[in-house]
Amino acid sequence: MADAYDALVRAFRWTLPDRLNIGVACSDAHATGAGRTALIFEEEDGSVRRFTFEDLSALTNRFANVLTAAGLARGDRVGVFLPQAPETAIAHLSAFKAGMVSVPLFTLFGDEALEYRLAASGAKALVTDLPGLAKLARVRDRLPDLTHVYVTGADAGGALSFDAALARASDRFTPADTGPDDPAIIIFTSGTTGNPKGALHGHRILLGHLPCITFIHEGMPQPGDLHWTPADWAWIGGLFDVLFPTLHLGVPVLAHRAKKFDPDAAMDLMVRHKVRNVFLPPTALKLMRQADVRAPGLALRSLLTGGETLGAELGAFVQDRLGVEAREIYGQTECNLVVGSNSTYFPIRPGSMGKPIPGHDVRIVDDEGNELPAGAEGNIGIRRGDPVMMLEYWRNPTATSGKFSGDFLLTGDLGQADEEGYLWYVSRSDDVITSAGYRIGPGEIEECLLKHPAVAFAAVVGIPDPVRTEAVKAWVVLNPGHEGTDALAAELQAHVRNRLSAHEYPRHVAFTDALPMTATGKILRRDLRARG
Repeated sequence: MADAYDALVRAFRWTLPDRLNIGVACSDAHATGAGRTALIFEEEDGSVRRFTFEDLSALTNRFANVLTAAGLARGDRVGVFLPQAPETAIAHLSAFKAGMVSVPLFTLFGDEALEYRLAASGAKALVTDLPGLAKLARVRDRLPDLTHVYVTGADAGGALSFDAALARASDRFTPADTGPDDPAIIIFTSGTTGNPKGALHGHRILLGHLPCITFIHEGMPQPGDLHWTPADWAWIGGLFDVLFPTLHLGVPVLAHRAKKFDPDAAMDLMVRHKVRNVFLPPTALKLMRQADVRAPGLALRSLLTGGETLGAELGAFVQDRLGVEAREIYGQTECNLVVGSNSTYFPIRPGSMGKPIPGHDVRIVDDEGNELPAGAEGNIGIRRGDPVMMLEYWRNPTATSGKFSGDFLLTGDLGQADEEGYLWYVSRSDDVITSAGYRIGPGEIEECLLKHPAVAFAAVVGIPDPVRTEAVKAWVVLNPGHEGTDALAAELQAHVRNRLSAHEYPRHVAFTDALPMTATGKILRRDLRARG
C-alpha cells in the first residue's frame, strides 16, 4: 500500500489551464442537454426542489447579467449572506462568471461581524434573505460602498428582489476571461490578534482541492454519488470541501441546513436521499455517537471529516454505525485539504493527521522555513506555489508577508513527522480556538467585550469541551462600580452573540481582578487555559 501512495506522490504533476473560471467549470461545463442533476434542495418543510446543470447554467447567467447591468465591474466584491440554498450557489457562481469576487458571510454573524467584513471587502452588492436584511438594516448607513442589496424569496422587504431580477434577465452571458490566478473569492479567517483577515483566493483554488476530494472519496465521480454536508456554505469547508469541487466533477449536491444539527434527522436525510458521500465534522459525529443513531438503509460510500482530531473511539463508531471509514483531512482557510488519510493507500493511525495529499508538499519546518528531521517538533508548513494556497490576505501585505517563511506558508500549527511520513498535530502556535469545527480568533471577541461599559479588560481562551473539543471562555476584569454576577455574565454573552455570532460567544464567563501578563504586557493565555 505504501508503494501505491509513494507512486502517486512521485507521479503527480500540476497542469493548470491558461484560462479558468469557477462559475463556468461548475455549471456550464456539464450543461450538455443531458439533464443531469446538479442540486437537490430540501426545504425545512420537507418539500424538495431539483436543479439540473442546465438550470444552474441559465440561472447563473441571469444573475451575472443582473450584476453587470447594475454597474458592477470585474474585480468588484459581491457578498453572499445566505444559508445552504440554491440561491447561495447561484450568487457565488454568477459572481465568478462575471469576473467579480464573492465574499461568503455566515448567517449567524451579528451586526459588528457583518459590518466589518462588508466594509473591509468593500462589497458593492449583497445577496441575502429577510433575516439577513434585518441585520443589514442596522449597519447599512455605515457601508457607503454597498449600493445594491438583493433579497431572495417572494417578499423582498422593500429591497431589490433577487427572484424578480433573475426573471427579467437574459439567460445568455459571455463569462469573463479569467485565469487561475485571477481573484475569485475572499474568505475571512480568524486570528489571535486584531480583526479577521480576508484570505483572497484565485480561480485555481477549485483545482487545488481536487486531489484531496478524489483521494478521500475514492475516485469521485462514481455512479450514484451524491454529496452532502451539514457545514455552512459560508466557510471554506462547506464551499470547497463539498459544493464547488463536487459540482465541477459533475456530481449532485444535496442542500439542507437545519437551524440546529439533529443526529437522527441527519441520518434520516441521508437515507431518504441516498447520500453516498458526506463531510461530517467531528462535532457532528460526537453528537451522533451520543444519540446512538441508527438508520437502516444508510448507503454511504465515503466520509470526510476534519477540523479537529477524531481519535480511535470515534473512528470505530463511524465504521460500525455509519459503515464507512472516517477519513480525516487537515487544512485551513489559507491553504486547505493538504493532508489526509485513506487506508486504501496506507494504514490509518488514530491521532495522526495522515500524510500529505499527492500534489501538496507539507513539511515540518523551523521558524526560518528549514525542514526539521523526523520526530522534531516544528511548524506545519506548506510549500509555496500550491494551487490551493491563497493569493494574499486582502489588502494586508504585512500579514501576508508574516504568513510565509522561506519557501513555506506557516500554518500557525505545530506538529511532528515520523519516520514513515505520518504527520502528527501537536498544538497551536497561536491561540485560535477550535470549537465545533470552527476556528475562532479571540481578538475579535475580546474587542467586542471591551465595548461593554462594565468591562475594563478581557481575555478569551479555549477550554476542553467533550462535544465541541473546545468551548470559548472569557476572563473579564470589570470597571469600578460593576459586580461580577450571573446576570452580568449572561448580559456579556448576549452582547457578543448579538454583535458577532452565535458560534463565537463565550459559553463560560469568569470574573477576575487581574489578567496574567508578560513583562511586555502580552496576555499569558496558557496560564488562563491552565486555570480551566
